[in-house]
Amino acid sequence: MQYKELRQINVSQHIEKKNGLSYLSWSWALDQLLQLDNDATWEYLEPKKFGESLMVFCKVTAFGKSRTAQLPVMDFRNRAILNPNAYEVNTAMQRCLAKAISLHGIGLYIYAGEDLPIADQTVSSDNPLMFIAQEVTDLIKLGNIKSAHERCEGLNQEDKLGVWSLLNAKTKIALKKYLEG
Repeated sequence: MQYKELRQINVSQHIEKKNGLSYLSWSWALDQLLQLDNDATWEYLEPKKFGESLMVFCKVTAFGKSRTAQLPVMDFRNRAILNPNAYEVNTAMQRCLAKAISLHGIGLYIYAGEDLPIADQTVSSDNPLMFIAQEVTDLIKLGNIKSAHERCEGLNQEDKLGVWSLLNAKTKIALKKYLEG
């Protein structure tokens, strides 16, 4: 199969949500891959240390091509974990496997932030940044890009990054164009 065909596979029913972020189930992605290419293989490359954090790598060979993904060992807020334990490294390796599979086309759109517009997601009351992301998205939809930008600018750097990670691709593009203009 070609990338063009693989990227058309709808993975929406197999997305796992955690703290407002979307993940493709690694077991489902691997099952799909092996159904489509029985000869597909994967291997985990040597992790690399960055200070006290760790980056894992996974190489997937399928459809005659090898593609390698990397992923830091992260916590539930997508921040690098200092001195990760074996469980945290294993979790990152499995997520990296799903990401490497997506490089062949299966579910790649999840990593582009295009799984669901934030307006269609349930706003979690335990994550106040979801409310801000929703507000920014709504302002963009109303054509009030300046106010959306100002809402983000009023945040500290950590919260800006948190809100940014919750925005869909369309909203991010609108904000980037505003900043470039």
